[in-house]
Amino acid sequence: MDKHQQQQQLFLAKSTRQRCNEWIFRDVPSDITMEVNGVSFALHKFPLVSRSGRIQKLVAEHRDSDMLRVELVNVPGGAESFELAAKFCYGINFEITSFNVAQLYCVSDYLEMTEEFSKDNLGSRTEEYLEIVVCKNLEMCVEVLQQCESLLPLADELKIISRCIDAIASKACAEQIASSFSRLEYSSSGRLHMNRQTKCEGDWWIEDLSVIRIDLYQRLITAMKCRGVRPESIGASLVNFAQKELTKKCSLWNPSGLTKVDLGSTDHERLVVETIIGLLPVEKLAVPISFLFGLLRSAVMLDCSISCRLDLERRIGSQLDIATLDDILIPSFRHSGDGTLFDVDTVQRILVNFSQQDDSEGDMDDESVFESDSPRSPSQTALFKVAILVDNYLAEIAPDANLKLPKFLGIAETLPEHARTIHDGLYRAIDIYLKAHPSLPDEDRKRLCKLIDFQKLSQEAGAHAAQNERLPIQSIVQVLYFEQLRLRNALCCSYPDDDHKPAVHHQSWRISSGALSAAMSPRDNYASLRRENRELKLELTRMRMRLNDLEKEHVCMKRDMVKSRSRRFMRSFSKKIGKLSLFGHSSSRGSSSPSRQSYRTDSKVIERTCASTD
Repeated sequence: MDKHQQQQQLFLAKSTRQRCNEWIFRDVPSDITMEVNGVSFALHKFPLVSRSGRIQKLVAEHRDSDMLRVELVNVPGGAESFELAAKFCYGINFEITSFNVAQLYCVSDYLEMTEEFSKDNLGSRTEEYLEIVVCKNLEMCVEVLQQCESLLPLADELKIISRCIDAIASKACAEQIASSFSRLEYSSSGRLHMNRQTKCEGDWWIEDLSVIRIDLYQRLITAMKCRGVRPESIGASLVNFAQKELTKKCSLWNPSGLTKVDLGSTDHERLVVETIIGLLPVEKLAVPISFLFGLLRSAVMLDCSISCRLDLERRIGSQLDIATLDDILIPSFRHSGDGTLFDVDTVQRILVNFSQQDDSEGDMDDESVFESDSPRSPSQTALFKVAILVDNYLAEIAPDANLKLPKFLGIAETLPEHARTIHDGLYRAIDIYLKAHPSLPDEDRKRLCKLIDFQKLSQEAGAHAAQNERLPIQSIVQVLYFEQLRLRNALCCSYPDDDHKPAVHHQSWRISSGALSAAMSPRDNYASLRRENRELKLELTRMRMRLNDLEKEHVCMKRDMVKSRSRRFMRSFSKKIGKLSLFGHSSSRGSSSPSRQSYRTDSKVIERTCASTD
């Protein structure tokens, strides 16, 4: 015991003696001295024996001694609670409150102050106050729980804690039900519904619960779950409790706090994090995903159990599509010379959980997040969002010189191929990685660039890639090839005649015709599909013939340009340009060129051919 504690105990003993001298019977000499935690009480046997069974037994053992000195060990609440019990024995009035009822309840049990020795004894009085007053009020139950922290394990054995916890859980549930009823209203059609815009006032108790010790808080939240308290309310309470507990001693909750933590002095924080992870509701979106990432950072920093961290990673993976880049930038706390700046392994495990999640899980029944027909894959919308998130994450970690290629590839290859509709973000991340790692071997560069589908690059990204010296030669050739295909397709989609519509219009026509055919009979529907199929084949054949005509005319033009540069050539050139008419009709309506006549003849042949092949 240090000097400060000794001075504090001497001060307490002195003040207790002074209070005792104020209410003790000074005109009758004391015949018993009670020693409680170093504090002496000069009292009288008769008042104590008439109320306390324990003191009665002690006095009976020493009948022959006129002056008895008794030391009481492990008195619940110490000298302060014993003083209140002694006042009760002397018939001195004092107020029972939520701040002393737990101490009085425990000391009455310790001193055996029951109805067997006196009517309306201290035990029955505290029991009555606890049942009628405390258990009817949520705030008073919380205050009693706080007092019970110093009275364990006796307060638990006497079921004071369990009664207060049940009362709080029941009260919170009743508050929510009453709040829900207050939000009910009738619509204009006369139907009863709940107004979701009205603020729910049934969760005012969340702030009060944050003062309870972690072990009692754990029991309380478990009881509230069993009582049916809303998961959102439990999640809000967990967030409030964690933020208060984890910001008391250090900056654990600050994502930017990258200083090394002394794990020997953070046992309480580790217990808090592991307990809260175990109390998280199984329902999605019961707590913000940023809070889950904050818990994960703390769990990594405090070296919490692997099971806790894996549970958090699974929960985060189930709703990764609503996460942000700042969320998944988890700092690495290994502090080794060759370590990466960010915890890439944890993010990769989260991505694996996202890709392998199961829609049919009972605890994951939020239909707004997953709408896929396949039972074990996220929806396409969620995949698109996560793909963008992953590409941004790769671009953020790519400049790290300590980031090895297998880890970069592991993150990039976690998602399926159909997750990315456009590869601009992936190309940008790979380009940053190549720039930050100039000494990367050619084989590794090829492995990186195999991730990119150059057909899915935008025009700007393709133009950049075609001139990017950091890419392998094979990749640049692919970029140029696909750019050439894109230009050729653009030319093929341009029609010389307005009566032939582009492929986009045919596609939209097919969609609309398919929607209308749903109301037809099976026979009519089949006939319509055959007719549509025949028309599509005819249109494709016409496009091939037109392309051949364009190529032939182009060859003739080049031959004439080589042979002659005269006016005659210019006149023939202008005539051929008029016949080609790539971007519009020919100016001469009455002219009927051999190519057009052959085209009409070929069209009839094509129609007969398509009809016969059907």
